[in-house]
Amino acid sequence: MSASSSAPTLVWFRQDLRLSDNPALTAAVARGGPVVPLYLLDDETPGSWAMGGASRWWLHHSLQSLGDDLSAKGATLILRRGKATEILPAMAEEIGAAAVLWNRCYEPWAVPRDTALKERLKASGLEIESFSASLLQEPWTVQTGAGKPYTVFSPFWRAIRDRDVPRPLAAPGEVTGGEGLASDRLEDWQLLPQRPDWASGLRESWTPGEQAAQERLTAFLEERVARYADKRNRPDIDGTSGLSPYLHWGEISPRQIWHATQHRLSADDTAGKGAWSFLSELGWRDFSYHLLFHWPSLMEETWKDNFKAFPWRENPEGLRAWCRGRTGFPIVDAGMRQLWHTGWMHNRVRMIVGSFLIKDLMVHWQEGERWFWDTLVDADAASNGASWQWVAGCGADAAPYFRIFNPMTQGEKFDPSGDYTRKWVPEVAGLPDRYLHRPWEAPDEVLAEAGVRLGETYPKPIVDHGEARQAALAAFENIKKGAA
Repeated sequence: MSASSSAPTLVWFRQDLRLSDNPALTAAVARGGPVVPLYLLDDETPGSWAMGGASRWWLHHSLQSLGDDLSAKGATLILRRGKATEILPAMAEEIGAAAVLWNRCYEPWAVPRDTALKERLKASGLEIESFSASLLQEPWTVQTGAGKPYTVFSPFWRAIRDRDVPRPLAAPGEVTGGEGLASDRLEDWQLLPQRPDWASGLRESWTPGEQAAQERLTAFLEERVARYADKRNRPDIDGTSGLSPYLHWGEISPRQIWHATQHRLSADDTAGKGAWSFLSELGWRDFSYHLLFHWPSLMEETWKDNFKAFPWRENPEGLRAWCRGRTGFPIVDAGMRQLWHTGWMHNRVRMIVGSFLIKDLMVHWQEGERWFWDTLVDADAASNGASWQWVAGCGADAAPYFRIFNPMTQGEKFDPSGDYTRKWVPEVAGLPDRYLHRPWEAPDEVLAEAGVRLGETYPKPIVDHGEARQAALAAFENIKKGAA
């Protein structure tokens, strides 16, 4: 792209709310003229995938942080609300922009919109360029030997793990532009909950923003990455990075994580197993976007056709109990309460609660996907859709249909001390470990001593897991035969 000495460059921020390793921002500064940073609250997103409550909370604080960071560099973040297809061309004309730059998004509503915007803005005589900023590898650059998209993770990971990952870009030393332009007030967007204010747990748990993301990565690599492979499945241990919301909002890039982890590998021989297990999770994230890009219906349609015949049940009471963490299965309830309070859930527990909803209650995986979309601070179109279909057994590289997690044994295996469950389900905290994950098996005197009255202080199980498992297996076998 040719440089321009005086005409402004408009930089459209989206899920890249950072200054470092931001290719669009770096390229805009290199052009030499004023840089106008713009964030649009785009109302073009399809209704069912409008931003959820937890995401709106995070976005408010992330934009606040980005605005402060840009101000420290000399620029003003401009906020506008409306459809990108209308606001962006008008904004470019308003400032007399010579170029409009952005980093790519891959959601099924973003790709056609951005393609149309490129054509329209180019027709107006503007220079337009988009950049890779949120994945290790672009989805269209990874293909099988037959030239097709991957549908299984392991060969996908082998195909990308040894590829070159560009080194992250430093933050610009100075960014000037945006002063005096009309901008919405962030408070007027009402992204934060008001009545009731349910976000106290989010405030306790998270500090959005680029600096917080870098601090979290540093702490993880110094303190926990070496044991990540062994501890990542333990919700009772602080063994994960907690970087997923920062990655989703682009407050940190996968390239930054990749190279920081590689540096840790070179400096610490003991970090190898844990570091590569951690990096493979970045691979899973890329794989989810690979699937979403090539199969844009991933969020809304069952990936495997035979699963469309699965006899899902209408079970509003079961769904409500699941959402509220009142199923009577302590590890399931612990996860759902952690989600509601913090906007996040440990990944092992996500699999447990997903399996319970789908295979014990036989509620459609889309119901769980929608609840997560509204309540997760890391609600991500690709990861959410791919993960729910993985648990259901109907997605790419999915768990086999006969894998039905037993919530009792899962709790006993991955929360053996009960610390996680007792924290989030205090009603059963007084039970001995032996009965913590199956309180209905405790003798009356043990329940009484622990202050547990099943059906009163804590729910009885809303389903018999053994019977539910057999019913699910029978349903899965039927659709399997139908596909044969």
